[in-house]
Amino acid sequence: MAEVRVPWLLGHAEIAFLFHVERQTSQRWRTEGTLGEPDVIASGNPYWLLSTIMRLDDKGDRKVDRERLATYKAGIPLGYDIEDKEHLPVVVGIQEAARVLGQDAQAISRWRNRRKFVEADLLVSGSPLWLLETILDDARQRQRTIMASAVAALRAGQRAPQKPRGRRLRAPETRPQRQPPPAARTFSSADHGAATEFLATVLTQGYSVTIKPGP
Repeated sequence: MAEVRVPWLLGHAEIAFLFHVERQTSQRWRTEGTLGEPDVIASGNPYWLLSTIMRLDDKGDRKVDRERLATYKAGIPLGYDIEDKEHLPVVVGIQEAARVLGQDAQAISRWRNRRKFVEADLLVSGSPLWLLETILDDARQRQRTIMASAVAALRAGQRAPQKPRGRRLRAPETRPQRQPPPAARTFSSADHGAATEFLATVLTQGYSVTIKPGP
């Protein structure tokens, strides 16, 4: 299959590379709102156009390393710049490709491992991305089923939301309320049965017992 032109897209790894910062810094920019909404979400992961990222250059202490920018562009020789995401072609990840072909993500991964699936048009932050048309052309050549409804949804801009980051918050555990502890009591040797019953009741309620011998 002939190579196709692809838009320059960046994930957190590429953004960190351009600005000479840690990946966590790029993620923090996203959390703080410095890095705006992603231009595309594929397989739950956020990606930004190069033109979007370049707007951060020289803002505050953020500065793009020009040599690294040239290295990034050289790594995608057929890449091109898009100023407006409205002109962005439909880009998909493994999850979207799976829906288009009526499969699950594991099936797409197996096909890739066995070289029975088209090579990714882009590899961004370690994740493979394809133009939708690349997936469709490959499916037609291999005579695979194409889910027209999934294709229409993608072209209409319908995507799964971004993956949640960090630990999931657990609902606080509710513990049953214990009964108030019974008042202290004194038993003699003649009250053996009552003392045993009282002790069992207190321990069952989850309280400890302190026995103090008396005269």
